[in-house]
Amino acid sequence: MNGSTPDPVRADRPHVPGIRIEDLLRDFLSRAGELLEAQEHMRGLLEAVVAVAEDLSLEAVLDRVVTSACRLLRARYGALGVIGEDKSLSHFVTVGIDEDLASRIGPLPTGHGVLGLLITEPAPLRLHDLHEHPKSYGFPENHPPMKSFLGVPVRVRDVVFGNLYLTEKEGGGDFTPEDEDLAVALAAAAGVAIENARLYEDARRRASWLEACMEVTGRMLSDDRMAEPNEVTLDLIADKALRESGSQLALILVPDGGVGSYAVAGAAGAGSERFAGSILPMDSAEIREVAATGKPACLDEYVDILGGPAGLSLGKLLAIDLSAQGAHHGLLLLVRASGTGPFAKTDVEMGAVFGSHVALALELDRIHRLREQLVVFTDRDRIARDLHDVVIQRLFAAGLSIQSLRRFTTGEPALTRIDAVTAELDATIRDLRNTIYSLQASSGEQGLLSSRILQAVRNATRSLPFAPHLTLTGAVDSVFDDGTVTNALAVISEGLSNAVRHSDAHAISVSVSLEGGMLTLIIEDNGRGFSDPVPGNGLVNMEQRAFELDGSCSIKSVPEQGTTLVWSVPAH
Repeated sequence: MNGSTPDPVRADRPHVPGIRIEDLLRDFLSRAGELLEAQEHMRGLLEAVVAVAEDLSLEAVLDRVVTSACRLLRARYGALGVIGEDKSLSHFVTVGIDEDLASRIGPLPTGHGVLGLLITEPAPLRLHDLHEHPKSYGFPENHPPMKSFLGVPVRVRDVVFGNLYLTEKEGGGDFTPEDEDLAVALAAAAGVAIENARLYEDARRRASWLEACMEVTGRMLSDDRMAEPNEVTLDLIADKALRESGSQLALILVPDGGVGSYAVAGAAGAGSERFAGSILPMDSAEIREVAATGKPACLDEYVDILGGPAGLSLGKLLAIDLSAQGAHHGLLLLVRASGTGPFAKTDVEMGAVFGSHVALALELDRIHRLREQLVVFTDRDRIARDLHDVVIQRLFAAGLSIQSLRRFTTGEPALTRIDAVTAELDATIRDLRNTIYSLQASSGEQGLLSSRILQAVRNATRSLPFAPHLTLTGAVDSVFDDGTVTNALAVISEGLSNAVRHSDAHAISVSVSLEGGMLTLIIEDNGRGFSDPVPGNGLVNMEQRAFELDGSCSIKSVPEQGTTLVWSVPAH
């Protein structure tokens, strides 16, 4: 005890040997700098996320992702490679390389070397020197030097959409673990933005396709459509499909009558003039399956389908069936430019919807033309009846009246004049009868097979108190062979005539179908039926007609239940 007063400050604070206040302040300032840098990184990350989400266009989002990553991590060069269906790079968006340098470098990478490693092993990768990695593939001529490297995968709904690549850290250093964390965080935010952009792009494209569908249907059914040739309308429809699908060539094919043979009815795009009006043999297994199932098919090469027209460089082909109400109206072929990749799923799905609208419009157009033909045929029948029942009868009566005048005169000049007038009236009557026959023949021998079937059914069942039921299935109007058409119409007339005269039926149905290359006629009634066919009634003739065409004819009848006639021949 020396009697001195103790220091109250030193008594309350523990003594830490070797640490001075200056050291504590310096450590505090150092940590404050790290906190400020972390805050700056966080602010930069937030700004990058906001920038990425500012646009809904997929191309713009991809560019913003790369630009924001380069700015956030201070990289001189950046790129985002989109992985395609074949696990290679389908798109490659770059930042830091101008267009002139890019043209001198050459084609974009396809996914080899270190870029390919990130595709097969999607995990963050940091390298001090890109060239020293065992998977390094090297750079093409005129490529700028790149050393430090950072790559991270970009995931969309747990699926790797692509990879973000950053090279050449500013200042010449390496990318740090903190940089990797920031890149991973930005990639996660980019995945959400990319998914939103893809959904927006998908919705926009579907809406555009639907507008095209409505425009096609409206055009086919408009009054203006009747004033323009059918080829012009189909060319415009082909052009609409060309633009919506991003294709280089679009063709609308309609059956040409032969098996697997189609005529080009509409064309648009590069080289379309070479196909206009030509006949194409669509007999490949893939095309036959499209026509049979109605499902669109994406094919790798167009050469096997369309041949190899000189001067054309085309790529993937999309074949779409044009069927409506069970009738196959043709095919829509869309061909992309070489090197542009496959058709998007949206284009395949909406292309099929577009095809169904085109097929429906073609079916409605066919029905419209059929109605017009029926109006013409009906008018011809009316004129023929009026000429036969009214005009000819009046002329005949006038001739008889003139001949009766012979009783009131004996002069030779008067008798000669009466004979001359009578002969002229007879000649006029013969000319009118010839006109009637020509009208009836033209109404039955021209036009679509479906219209001629309707005419035959109507003529054979005029005496019935009820209307028969008629069903047409398949591309019946594609049958043009005179022998097949003539025999089919004769069988319909004969079969219906038998049903009308002998069955006492209350209902009669006629079915005509073209399926599997066979034209089949079925005539059913619910009349009295029979156990044994009565000789005559044209049954032998119908069987002979089928035999001559390498077909078959069968008749099934049950007493008091009705009769069914089935007549089937190969269609040509």
